[in-house]
Amino acid sequence: MIETVRVTCVNTNTSKDVKIGSSLEELIDLFGVESPYLFVNAKVNNRTESLAYRVYRPKTVEFVDLSDTSAMNTYVRSLCFILAKAVDDVLPAAKVYIEHAVSKGYYFQIEPDVQVGEKELDAIRERMRAIVEADLPFEQVEEETTKVVELFRERGMNDKATLLETSDFLYSRYYKLDGYIDYFYSSLTPSTGYITMFDIQPYNGGYLLRVPRRDHPVELEPEIQQEKLLNVYREHLQFLKISKLDNVGDLNRAIQNDEISTVIQVAEAYQSKQIAEIAEKITRGYKEGVRVVFISGPSSSGKTTFRKRLEIQLLVNMLKPIGVSLDDYFVNRDQTPLDENGEKDYESLYALDLKLFEKQMLALLHGEEIELPFYNFVTGKREYRGNMLKMGDNSVLIIEGIHGLNPELTDHIPADKKFLVYVSALTTISLDDHNWIPASDNRLLRRMVRDYRYRGYSAQETISRWSSVRRGEDKWIFPYQENADVMFNSAMLYELAAIRRHAEPILMQVPRTVSEYSEAYRLLKFLSYFNHITDEELPPTSLLREFLGGSSFRY
Repeated sequence: MIETVRVTCVNTNTSKDVKIGSSLEELIDLFGVESPYLFVNAKVNNRTESLAYRVYRPKTVEFVDLSDTSAMNTYVRSLCFILAKAVDDVLPAAKVYIEHAVSKGYYFQIEPDVQVGEKELDAIRERMRAIVEADLPFEQVEEETTKVVELFRERGMNDKATLLETSDFLYSRYYKLDGYIDYFYSSLTPSTGYITMFDIQPYNGGYLLRVPRRDHPVELEPEIQQEKLLNVYREHLQFLKISKLDNVGDLNRAIQNDEISTVIQVAEAYQSKQIAEIAEKITRGYKEGVRVVFISGPSSSGKTTFRKRLEIQLLVNMLKPIGVSLDDYFVNRDQTPLDENGEKDYESLYALDLKLFEKQMLALLHGEEIELPFYNFVTGKREYRGNMLKMGDNSVLIIEGIHGLNPELTDHIPADKKFLVYVSALTTISLDDHNWIPASDNRLLRRMVRDYRYRGYSAQETISRWSSVRRGEDKWIFPYQENADVMFNSAMLYELAAIRRHAEPILMQVPRTVSEYSEAYRLLKFLSYFNHITDEELPPTSLLREFLGGSSFRY
């Protein structure tokens, strides 16, 4: 007698009795689930699992295709495993370091001193294709963490060994691919045959791993130039190397050795130095005619604290900063443009009164006095409260808002009178050499803690809004980031260890019965790699205080 188990499929809204031990991969055909895009993982009781996952108890399953962020992440992780394996096969003395997302792909280096020319890169690419065509399984193995650590040490993979050694896991899972082992903190595809779309190419002193388009995953993302962004990453990676904090395992070791106080002080000093250097550039620009500084960046980048600290530094440089928020130029709520779903699109450039902004900025630059508007977020209407403004000697306008780098907003201001700053949390520390930390995860955790503390939003509410926020950023912010005169990285190398104690209790409140639980569960698992630290030693002017509380600035 064949034993069965009840499975409910969300995609088809049907339930079936299936053979115990069936894989999710087998259930796709059984339930007749269809999509124009490739299925690469699934939510099982609202937890993301590999399609190799087998069902032994009643479950609710939702199959996820490449149009979903979690599925794309599964695809990219699997592709990175294939890349690492191919490099090991072609260049046994070399190692791959996958550093960060850039230019719609993933930037990686091949080290140490190994000659990688066109011939070697072609060989790696062909080996990757051969691995895909062989449709080899990604085998998951679970053992005591001490044994896994020993295994990685024997293979010279000290980054992974240190990560697991400093984490609080009794057992750990790793993956095998045709004799090669690696570690990934979340799911992979069942086998290499799923990974049919990719390419690798030389890119700015390293290499770019190209992946399917997020919005149309049947073709590769187009390559875009992001040299300024790449240079910011490089500068911070160099700082990490000098600090001997390449990966999270190194940070955990510093915490365990009671060295975190020094780490915090050095990180804060490094960020202060960057802000001072930006203030110096603005001051030199002022002598040449700069009168307006635009500060832009995505959600939870720390733009407000950056602006306040920049203003202090400008005062030290004998300039008089005058702060203006683009939010006060919102049109009345009933005039807000609608998005493709018929919802009010507050992220749109056209949610701002562009004509009023242009008129007032030009008036200020011509020495005239204006009355600044005030946007009442309660009533959704513009008000005037007698806030008069006129630029005087040594005055410089500091304008903060997500559209600050959009040419349509700033074209009416002569180029020699404006200075553009892009602010983002560009996380450079990695879990290990093959597991980077997405900057969006860093910003989501910041926003979640801030929303809960100051705005009364639950983690579930913040997570549910995040995809909409990201779409707005993709449309209105990221295309213009290379317009910046300077980029400021607001990420602190220690910050996720500090955020953990604030974020975990909030994430644990997300009910297991809601769709947002899968993301909450993933973030909890991700944070578990970081040793706890308190934020007692953070100075009151720390940018991180904007989210964790205890800042000496008023917001």
